Amino acid sequence: MRGAPERELSGPKINDAIRARDVRLIDETGQNVGVVSKIDALARAEEAGLDLVEISPDAEPPVCKILDYGKFKYQEQKKAAEARKHQKTVEIKEIKMRPGIDDHDYDVKMRAMKRFFEEGDKVKVTLRFRGREMAHQHLGMDVLVRVKTEVEPFAKVESEPRFEGRQMVMVLAPK
Repeated sequence: MRGAPERELSGPKINDAIRARDVRLIDETGQNVGVVSKIDALARAEEAGLDLVEISPDAEPPVCKILDYGKFKYQEQKKAAEARKHQKTVEIKEIKMRPGIDDHDYDVKMRAMKRFFEEGDKVKVTLRFRGREMAHQHLGMDVLVRVKTEVEPFAKVESEPRFEGRQMVMVLAPK
């Protein structure tokens, strides 16, 4: 658009960028003043040495608050950073097996899988077939069914066992 004034696309409208004629005003102490004209609200903000910030633009009329915009922006950034710090990214850990896996090796893999679920990660179980093992795919399916039944109490199957080339893949997610 030509001729349109440039303004930040992110964040609330402040002072003269507010387009509404009337606004519901909340003063610097947090008291609800009520519906006043935008000009009156701007005058009150100017008098207090603060900014008029549109808090809820979708309301009818929009809700505006008199506050220090710089401080408000800083607090919002701090809140967002705190939220990011507490969120956990879910990783997909991979466990590789073979159709003829021995009991002890299987138990070690299952313990690792249980630890991954406790950490909140998903697990991709890959069963690789080599050479003549491709003729005995039912053995691989038996191993994956065994895994599925053992992890049932603390994990759910996100994608059922399926073939991808020379390997069978199944994805499990923690409950």
